[in-house]
Amino acid sequence: MEIVNRKARHEYTLLQKYEAGLVLKGTEVKSLRLGQANMSDAYCMFSHDELFIKNLHIHEYERAGQFQHEAKGTRKLLLRKAELKKLKRRIDEKGLTIVPYRIYFSERGHAKCEIWLAQGKKSFDKRNTIKERDIQRDVDRRLA
Repeated sequence: MEIVNRKARHEYTLLQKYEAGLVLKGTEVKSLRLGQANMSDAYCMFSHDELFIKNLHIHEYERAGQFQHEAKGTRKLLLRKAELKKLKRRIDEKGLTIVPYRIYFSERGHAKCEIWLAQGKKSFDKRNTIKERDIQRDVDRRLA
């Protein structure tokens, strides 16, 4: 099961991909395996040289009882120290941002978050992207 942030491709120009591990509680993992999460408002930020994902909404697991997790919490992302330094430097000097794009489970069963170094699009860039997609769709229809 994978959860995708579909707004990310519309709002940002995605430049470079990273794969980060997620620090989760047991009930959060169970909800993610059921596909009960929403990434539309999620974003990443640095705090004390660590990377965190904020506003990731993981629905409460209904069978958890008293050991329930917080639905919209802050969760730590796990990257190598060199990657963290590189990301921090690129964000500070170029005004880029880190966008969480996809959450999935690896072959080993670990929850992973695909994050992208991205640059925000202007409104005319968004219109051009939509226009190019429509043109490509028309070409594909005519060829088929």
